[in-house]
Amino acid sequence: SMRGIRGAITVGRNDKEAIWQAAQELMTEILHTNNVAPADIGAAIFSVTEDLTAAFPTAGVRRIAGFDLVPLFDARQCAIDDSLPRCIRVLLLVNTDAAQSDIHHVYLREAAHLRPDLEG
Repeated sequence: SMRGIRGAITVGRNDKEAIWQAAQELMTEILHTNNVAPADIGAAIFSVTEDLTAAFPTAGVRRIAGFDLVPLFDARQCAIDDSLPRCIRVLLLVNTDAAQSDIHHVYLREAAHLRPDLEG
């Protein structure tokens, strides 16, 4: 069946390599935590806050082995007052036998505060 997996990570500065590395770290952790392979991913939708303009996060994810065929999409996150700055968010649509309750959403760095229910 298809499941959605959410995740987010913050970036220290608006820098191409920093954005790429953060996107790779987030994706690698999601795959590892959920035992998902790139071939299991139907699509990955990324958003960035409007203060991240130096690079597309998907360009960093493309550097991960197996991501050459995965459909990836970048969008701008809604600009909401007082929202977390320099943040990359992702929604993965994956084929998995895992129950919805067994999916592990991954929030790293300052983005962990977005989901206090998942901390610890």
